[in-house]
Amino acid sequence: QVQLVESGGGLVQAGASLRLSCAASRFTFSTYAMGWFRQAPGKEREFVAAISWSGGSTYYADSVKGRFTISRDNAKNTVYLQMNSLKPEDTAVYYCAARRASNMSSYFLRREYDYWGQGTQVTGSS
Repeated sequence: QVQLVESGGGLVQAGASLRLSCAASRFTFSTYAMGWFRQAPGKEREFVAAISWSGGSTYYADSVKGRFTISRDNAKNTVYLQMNSLKPEDTAVYYCAARRASNMSSYFLRREYDYWGQGTQVTGSS
């Protein structure tokens, strides 16, 4: 079945950088838009970033704009999230997700995504 496997999480100090990866398999990755979401303890899962199937369009939550960058490599079936200037409030489990829709409408809604990974923990310490 479809697999999305996140990696790259860890414990970092405020101001540091991390790059998350999400390796996809068993579906046609290059035809799917991809997103990153995160869930902090006691909070709802929230949108972080999204990228179109071609990589030509990217979208960000206001809270990460200018600090995080989403990218993809369709040859490697992998989507990335480069996180710079991390803050303690970025602490969460980060999930990647895939959506088969041909457009990017409602890219920030969880229900628009068809497949989800298991998540990777990111902890930013002050």
